[in-house]
Amino acid sequence: MWNYMSGKGISESLVWAIESEKNEKEGKKEAKRLAMKCSRCGQEMSEGNSYTHLGETLCEDCYLDIRFEVKTCDPWAVYSATRSRESANLRGTEGLTDLQKEIYALVKRKGKVSREEVIQELSLSEQEMQTQLATLRHCELVKGHKEGDKVYLVPFS
Repeated sequence: MWNYMSGKGISESLVWAIESEKNEKEGKKEAKRLAMKCSRCGQEMSEGNSYTHLGETLCEDCYLDIRFEVKTCDPWAVYSATRSRESANLRGTEGLTDLQKEIYALVKRKGKVSREEVIQELSLSEQEMQTQLATLRHCELVKGHKEGDKVYLVPFS
């Protein structure tokens, strides 16, 4: 386009104004992309790092929690964990995380404890408790014991 005032093409200031307007619009789009939040935990994430499951926008951690739920009663996981520990000569709490050791110590100390007590005493989320309990169960360190309509965690042996 010709600029009649300067006798040249589009002036640098006009190009700068057009570019600024374009960048401002793109910046707003980028801000929207970065302002996405996980429907479950509220974590901010970019559009490229989000997952959609049953209409919910999820972060990677929440998506994995939903899609690949840890199962406490999994014979193959028990077999795999006990054989792995055996081949590595791990006994008792050897090879466990500090949190898993804390949960195990609490169960051993009290003899029997409800999941709710463990969650409250160690300030865990239900999901975190489920994950840690599955590992302890797969290693045959903790199991569930039903008394009436209540289930307690007890030492495996």
